[in-house]
Amino acid sequence: MSMNSTKKFTEGMEYMRHAEKCLKTSLFKWRPDYEGAAMDYANAATSFKNAKAQSNCKECLMKAADCYRQQHSFFSAAKSLEQAALVSKDMGDLLGAVDLVERAGRLFQENGTPDTAALSLEKGAKMVETKYPDQAARFYEKAADILMLEDRPRQSAEYLGKAARLMLKMKQYDQAADLVKREIELQEEGENRVVVGRLIICLILIHLTRGDLVAAQKAFDAYRSFIEQEEVSTIEILLEAFDQEDEELAARALNSPFLKHMDVEYAKLARSLGVPNSVSGLESTKRSDTIFSVRSDMQPSSLVEIGRAHV
Repeated sequence: MSMNSTKKFTEGMEYMRHAEKCLKTSLFKWRPDYEGAAMDYANAATSFKNAKAQSNCKECLMKAADCYRQQHSFFSAAKSLEQAALVSKDMGDLLGAVDLVERAGRLFQENGTPDTAALSLEKGAKMVETKYPDQAARFYEKAADILMLEDRPRQSAEYLGKAARLMLKMKQYDQAADLVKREIELQEEGENRVVVGRLIICLILIHLTRGDLVAAQKAFDAYRSFIEQEEVSTIEILLEAFDQEDEELAARALNSPFLKHMDVEYAKLARSLGVPNSVSGLESTKRSDTIFSVRSDMQPSSLVEIGRAHV
């Protein structure tokens, strides 16, 4: 340790001794002084942080949180646990950080500040999503559940969307589909039709990746009115291609610009989507060339009819 670090460490130890005295009881002091102890532990944590004594810093933050909790200062207790989680992260103990973030979130809720609880969980998710995406997805879901209780459908849907994208990264397609369904319901409740339309396309891509053409068709039929008309034609052709196992036609549909420019994870899904095997050849090529070579001024409904006529 440098001279300054040694000084700060000694200072932190002194604060800890003061805190311990505050917690002692005697014949003339029947109750511990939790408020004084919390302040001393918080000061000790700052000193240890400056001394780069991370383990001591974390210990004091957790003790401060316990003292705040004892006096029902749940917000301050949660803030101390949030800081302890950051120290755990810096120490390389991400699972320890996960536990502390969860505890902080519960205390924020107990304090009656659900927005802060959701924000705390979001911070925790970002903290661990690279190494533990499953834990991060769970945090986003919890944040969504908290805001759902507060009748905040759009914000809740945003958290579900983040969880769904993490599930896609992990190739957990069933879970991703369930999350996107919930996201769609919430966005529909919030009357955000444009977002619903785009999410339906995301859900269709997930179902096709899962190999469930029936589910993809049902999703399209139920919500096609939410999808932009020019995109409807492409999705219809894509579903027809999968139904007929027409590899060439499916590849052409998946090459559509709007699919390429979707959210990153869904654009990746479209690019990696395994098109069905088929007897492709000159006839298939001619059929798909005919469908995608229609005049630019042709109505989308006419495009759909041509696609159907050639499948």
